[in-house]
Amino acid sequence: MAEPQLTPDEFNSVVSAVTNAFGDPTRREIYLFARDAAETGVTAGAVAEHFELHPNVARHHLEKLTGGGYLVVEIARPTAEGVARAAGRPSKHYRAGPLDATLALPLKHDDLLAGLLARALDALGPEHAERLADDVGFEYGVQLAQRIDPTESHRSVRAALTTVADALTAHGFAAHAESSGDRLTIVSECCPFGDTATQYPHVVCALDRGMIRGMLAGLHGETPVKFETSRPDGGDHCVARV
Repeated sequence: MAEPQLTPDEFNSVVSAVTNAFGDPTRREIYLFARDAAETGVTAGAVAEHFELHPNVARHHLEKLTGGGYLVVEIARPTAEGVARAAGRPSKHYRAGPLDATLALPLKHDDLLAGLLARALDALGPEHAERLADDVGFEYGVQLAQRIDPTESHRSVRAALTTVADALTAHGFAAHAESSGDRLTIVSECCPFGDTATQYPHVVCALDRGMIRGMLAGLHGETPVKFETSRPDGGDHCVARV
């Protein structure tokens, strides 16, 4: 039985996700370094020391891999012996997840099932369907944010936006963050929902918007999100402004 062919959007999404995470040779080595430390994981300090990097550069690479779902963050609380040394602060340990699973688009779906679900939501009426899809997307986005950064510290909106774009790229949206003055946007070049997004744009776009809101809420704080343009409405890309 022949495997189904990827659509051009799906192909571009896979390439964007892998390139975003592993396009940098140092980042590839960091992933392998974390994979070799499967039991304990690695810290940003250990990565910085092993690869002779500035700690901020090491954290940047780890954030890219975490945003894409290739590394999982675990919080290690200081032991009684290490309280004085660690000043009571928990440390982040990054562990490698199964690469085969994360290389497949997490939102890749069966078109028939997705279409049926979208039709079921559509039957509720546009307003109710949009509200429900937004709520579901928000909850999923919050869960993603917890996986990316389970600490309670919130980052700046610009930093959060970049992390959200990395996570969306790993989910098939081929997204990137843009800023111009006080104008901050996320531009998504692909949509993993394919024809379903065209047939039921208000449902799918509400789901996307909810995901972005949820991730921003978990990484920065409650932030309004509005789509300025979308592909289902004829735009070249989906542009969400925050």
